[in-house]
Amino acid sequence: MKRADSMLEASLSTQTLLLEKQVFEIPHFKTFGGKQIKDVRVGWEAYGKLNDTKSNVILITHYFSGSSHAAGKYNINDAAPGYWDSLIGPGKAIDTERFYVVSVDTLANLNAYAPNVITTGPSSINPDTGKPYGLDFPIITIRDFVNVQKTLLESLGINKLYAVIGPSMGSMQAIDWASAYPDWVERMISVIGAGQSDAWTTAALEHWATPIKLDKQWNNGNYTKETAPLAGLAASLMLITQNALTPSFFNEQGSTLGFENIETAPLNDIRQSHSIVNWLFERAQARAKTMDANHLLYLVRACQLFVAGHQDNLQQGLAKIKAKTLFIPAHTDLLLMPYLSQRAHQDLTSMNKDSTLITLDGKLGHLEGVTNISAQAQAIRQFLENEKAAMQ
Repeated sequence: MKRADSMLEASLSTQTLLLEKQVFEIPHFKTFGGKQIKDVRVGWEAYGKLNDTKSNVILITHYFSGSSHAAGKYNINDAAPGYWDSLIGPGKAIDTERFYVVSVDTLANLNAYAPNVITTGPSSINPDTGKPYGLDFPIITIRDFVNVQKTLLESLGINKLYAVIGPSMGSMQAIDWASAYPDWVERMISVIGAGQSDAWTTAALEHWATPIKLDKQWNNGNYTKETAPLAGLAASLMLITQNALTPSFFNEQGSTLGFENIETAPLNDIRQSHSIVNWLFERAQARAKTMDANHLLYLVRACQLFVAGHQDNLQQGLAKIKAKTLFIPAHTDLLLMPYLSQRAHQDLTSMNKDSTLITLDGKLGHLEGVTNISAQAQAIRQFLENEKAAMQ
């Protein structure tokens, strides 16, 4: 019987989810800071089927440079599926045979010009002026991402989450969900996450914003898509990529590229760079074409302003959480370092709340939580199945 079950699961896990991006609109949205945004539009997608009692909903909240495309493909010929496809689908840890899985593009999504991203942010047209918002767009917070998601779910008649799960900036949304709306959230999984952006993390995030602000094309946020500060944006993306990886990864990549300390081009011309630097820049330059610099600045600020619950301090926010929680930091993470998850977990435990912490132990640093999440797929499955009978 076990052999038959495992064969069925293997067969299900090879199925490709095909999906269609949907659009959700909010005519008037009030931010956490008290400002109004008109005509909010965000993209969203869903996998699986909503049950009759609407009790099988899992919300996936995405990372800083990600989108709602968490799994599956829009077209069978797409080069790659969503970023957590190894985790989400029929027979997988987040089983779409059981769960209705929803994911939503954030406000000010970094991929503002990507064909399958729908977002309202600084690059959007301000209906009051007929021009892009630029820096007139209100400051947004992680809570605002959560509130857009909540409004969407309510429009579907949903008022309870079986679980909310997210990596990196998505983990911030997940834990804020659990704090802000404790009666909604039964389980919360924080992957490569944090309970707050502490002083170290806040200062480190500012380095991502600096190259954009120093690019003369930025022009205090007043630019068009054609005159965008792509050099500054690419420099920011170079920093983000290096922060998200590890020295061992870069040294291996250097060996692949034939990196040497004394390379001919940088030896003969100060304007030339080493092979590893060129590799990093070319990747960033390619990604920048579908991204927006102002959006990056707004996302940086949202992360800097973050503390779970958006209370005066972390402990106040954590005290409101009722959900069973699971933290999965990456041992080699140099961006949202493991101590950030450990502190939230320890604080919850000290409050006699149900919290568990396990680690991802690979060499990809912060990216372990995106590209190698399958290493903890079984733990995630067990966490979600702990009260399986309650759903049936």
